[in-house]
Amino acid sequence: MTKMETVGGGRNLTYALHDAVGKAIVTGHYDHVAFPTEADLARQYAVSRSVTREAVKMLTAKGLLVARPRKGTTVQPPRAWNLFDPDVLRWMLERKFSLDLLRQFTELRIAIEPMAASIAARTASPEGVAGIAAGYQRMVAAEAGDDDPLEADIAFHIAILAASANPFYAQFRDVVVTALRTSIRFTNRFKGRTASLPQHRAVLTAIEAHDPVAARTAMAALIEDVMALIAEAEAEAEAAG
Repeated sequence: MTKMETVGGGRNLTYALHDAVGKAIVTGHYDHVAFPTEADLARQYAVSRSVTREAVKMLTAKGLLVARPRKGTTVQPPRAWNLFDPDVLRWMLERKFSLDLLRQFTELRIAIEPMAASIAARTASPEGVAGIAAGYQRMVAAEAGDDDPLEADIAFHIAILAASANPFYAQFRDVVVTALRTSIRFTNRFKGRTASLPQHRAVLTAIEAHDPVAARTAMAALIEDVMALIAEAEAEAEAAG
């Protein structure tokens, strides 16, 4: 039996159960196992039926579960999941590393970030540009061992989304953060590489110069470099059988 820790009131238990079960679904625990009933979940995690019911409702709202008459609650296929939900994205990082997932993340990035950089070059406020520059300086510091490379890289890219001043682009923050964490884990593991400072500097320089074409081109080149690494890794994996 998996017993959950009690940390405060019922609402905390609900979120804890929602987190545990959501992670289990996304990481494939129920791929070949029937999803338990609410009563079984309550017994398994030693929580009340009301806590279980609320957690299942939350997971249903995220597209992970569906309840049908006479069929009970079943796990939805990944195509039905809300992939822009921060919790779903976080749980996806718990899955076994997948080149397919990385490629899909990167394809989405290349559709979003070059245009965000172009918009930032055209419309960013001085504060927005300063935020991007601060992110780049964190990357410089990380190269010298004085900051965290992953968090510095993320800060740079998120600052560009924010500097676009487009609320729709800003809403992609969690997706880009998750994609970057996956991408950097891949480049570190397969190529022993860290982020290219000259490539990031080119993006910053173009934005500072208010050159939207150069900003878009520089950001696209940066992400296409990751795509090339993915294609190389996929070819190696196919050759290995």
